[in-house]
Amino acid sequence: MLNSGKVASLAGVNKQTLRYYERIGLIDPAPRDDSGYRKYPAETVDRIRFIQRAKDLGFQLAEISELLKLRIDRRTNCDRVRSRAAAKRGEVQRKLRDLRRLDRALAGLIDACDQRVTTDACPILAALESEQTRRRTGHAG
Repeated sequence: MLNSGKVASLAGVNKQTLRYYERIGLIDPAPRDDSGYRKYPAETVDRIRFIQRAKDLGFQLAEISELLKLRIDRRTNCDRVRSRAAAKRGEVQRKLRDLRRLDRALAGLIDACDQRVTTDACPILAALESEQTRRRTGHAG
């Protein structure tokens, strides 16, 4: 059994994260020893590392909770996990398209600015005030 500081250190998170994961049900509540300190089984470190890796891949905590449930249910086949990963990849690809569009819009604004004018004539500020920027980037507001 490991105390919360040791678990947090081994898993690469802080103790507040550990307590938060416990509070929202991502890890099991730790029993307390006679002194009132939480004592976690060693497997908790692996579970937290799983959570952190899933977060690194863009999964939200609710999605990670579902992945953990699928991981525990040995009757579940990999197709359900695969479909969740494919959906997450689709989200990432949409975000990348949006970021590329924003990059092109910003590049155009930067190119339009000669950097020598006063701010009342700045094309970047003017574009931010206009409707054109929203249409160029595909955002309504």
